[in-house]
Amino acid sequence: MFKQKNSVSVEGMNMTFESGTLAKQANGSVTVRLGETTVFVAACASPKVEEGQDFFPLKVDYREKYAAAGRFPEGYFRREGAPSEKEVLTSRLIDRPLRPLFPTGFMNEVQVIGLLMSADLQNEPDILMVNAASAAMMVSDIPWAGPVGCVRVGMIDGKFVVNPTNDQKLVSDLDLIYAGNERDMMMIEGSALELGEEKFIEALEFAHQAIQPIIAAQKELAAKANKAKKIWPLCVVEPAFLQKVRSMVGSTLKAAVFQPGEKLQREEGVVKVYDETKTKLTAAMGEAFKEGQLKMAFEVLQEELYRESILNDGRRADGRGVSDIRPITCGTGIFPRLHGSALFQRGETQAVVIATLAAQKDAQKLDALTGGSKKKSFILHYNFPPFSTGETGRFGGAGRREVGHGALAERSLIPVLPSDEDFPYAIRVVSEIMESNGSSSMASVCGGCLSLMDAGVPLKAPVAGISCGLVTTNGGDDKINRHIILTDILGAEDHFGDMDFKIAGSKNGITGFQLDLKLMGLPMPIAKEAIRQNGVARAKILEIMAAELPAPRAQLGDHAPKIHIKQIDPEKIGALIGPGGKNIRRICEVSGAQIDINEDNSGKVVIYSNNTEGMKRAIEEIDLVTAEIEVGKMYRGIVRGTKEFGAFVECLPGKEGLVHISELADFRVNRTEDVCREGDEMWVKCIAVDNMGRVKLSRRAAMIERGEKSPVSTAPVEEPRR
Repeated sequence: MFKQKNSVSVEGMNMTFESGTLAKQANGSVTVRLGETTVFVAACASPKVEEGQDFFPLKVDYREKYAAAGRFPEGYFRREGAPSEKEVLTSRLIDRPLRPLFPTGFMNEVQVIGLLMSADLQNEPDILMVNAASAAMMVSDIPWAGPVGCVRVGMIDGKFVVNPTNDQKLVSDLDLIYAGNERDMMMIEGSALELGEEKFIEALEFAHQAIQPIIAAQKELAAKANKAKKIWPLCVVEPAFLQKVRSMVGSTLKAAVFQPGEKLQREEGVVKVYDETKTKLTAAMGEAFKEGQLKMAFEVLQEELYRESILNDGRRADGRGVSDIRPITCGTGIFPRLHGSALFQRGETQAVVIATLAAQKDAQKLDALTGGSKKKSFILHYNFPPFSTGETGRFGGAGRREVGHGALAERSLIPVLPSDEDFPYAIRVVSEIMESNGSSSMASVCGGCLSLMDAGVPLKAPVAGISCGLVTTNGGDDKINRHIILTDILGAEDHFGDMDFKIAGSKNGITGFQLDLKLMGLPMPIAKEAIRQNGVARAKILEIMAAELPAPRAQLGDHAPKIHIKQIDPEKIGALIGPGGKNIRRICEVSGAQIDINEDNSGKVVIYSNNTEGMKRAIEEIDLVTAEIEVGKMYRGIVRGTKEFGAFVECLPGKEGLVHISELADFRVNRTEDVCREGDEMWVKCIAVDNMGRVKLSRRAAMIERGEKSPVSTAPVEEPRR
């Protein structure tokens, strides 16, 4: 097997880090292998900063190559196309623990590119990518305060498992992705089957210990690479200029930030102070004035105002206390004809969420390159149009933010959904964000839950979600000496604060979670406090939701497709489908229903219809195809053939029996054709089925039971001889 120059194995894991041979022109590059799944990451930094740049452009891109799984790409061009949802989510996963560890003021563009090189279909590449990106930064000359270790933790039969395989994930009650440094956690993401808070905390502590060998291996690899960090210029506001701006804005900026009213009023107030300050500085400094410095100065001053007010006075920009939730209103059934709909509003964050039910065949098909499930019967899509923040902007396909927020809300609701066996529908939930000022993904969880309940989906328990923030002071050596946790953070508190910790769950436990930090690590005691504070807030939100809709509606909406489940003989599936699907297509066309046949060859047939008559017609048609001729039953059949000993009559599609010549009438019949001919319709009664499955029919018995007169011969009358 190919080996690179430097190689380090992780103690206690089947994981290896390698560097020193591939992509040597990159600032840093690494391959990481777990089992036979291998990823490659290269990190590069631009030597220059664009003029006037006031943000750090970190770009992370992960791509899966079909060759890694021994496959060709689909499509005409046979080439990898736009990033899949999984690739986007993995890119975001890598970005989040990397970003806080770059130096303040570092503005050089950094690009991290990851490739899936080989896939064994059992070990997922996402956690390998986080570790590989961290290792690539460690062996590079780019300034970065790593390393970061990452593991996935599952829970099977109550025991934690590090890096479970795809097969193990199917039976796991927990899917926790944990990234951290030697001392603290950096990022978490995942879902759980209503896991208790204390058990969740136990899982975090277990994960933190599990990453330590990975961190040690990265340090060893960096020592072998022996590449010194470069000194890069930092873009920070000049202290003298900051002091000058501070004295100029005086109390006007504080008044703008803390003015009563809505978010847009506060933003407009800040913009007004900014424009006035810019005008004064331009007049005073002339060409020496640099607007980039003013932008950075305003960021610093606003951050100071938000943080000092919270830490010193317990006062937030909108006047709330640190653990207060903004006013919540919610409603269901807000639009006609929809299967389920809800409006959830928390402060200035507003989501309209719509649930749609469909047949299982409408479930999303997955091209699972690295293994796992082949379809999704529950989808949650999140849309964030520019008008939700009072702005203009791009309006079209989903960006990375939309994909990430939708995935978080989706996995938060999946644990309480009924099984496909109990509720055989494909479900799509769409969250349309109408207003946004903080944590619209958690509003999507709450609104999504209400819309599902409004649609009559029998959820195991209602789910709510809320985000907690954090404001800290640093006591030196990057250690926190003071902190305050904020419940239900505003957009500005997310921007100027240190943490965005989203947790969703039912009264029984946690179902979904995601942690993003701006700190260089979150100590476990603060994380525990945030988890418990979040639980108190979630319980309050669940009470408000229950006041609107305490339980799923007992019946599906009038316009939702209804279900009828039939069990047929598995050997009859072929007959129901027909050659090339001809028969089942005909039934769907004449009834207007949709029909799903279980792929497990169990004979389970699921019929979906919005129409009572259509449902009845579909059931009748399926019965005709799949039913057996039963003794004692009457049938209106068609004569398919005549013989000297009787007629063969088709009673059900493809199923026929023999009417012996003696059973054609209650008089002696000399020739079968005297009574019937091929193509004639007649009523017959099944009088016997022998042990070889041969069906015996009687026209005579049917006529007697129907009270009809004795039949008369249909043979042509011969002219008498002359």
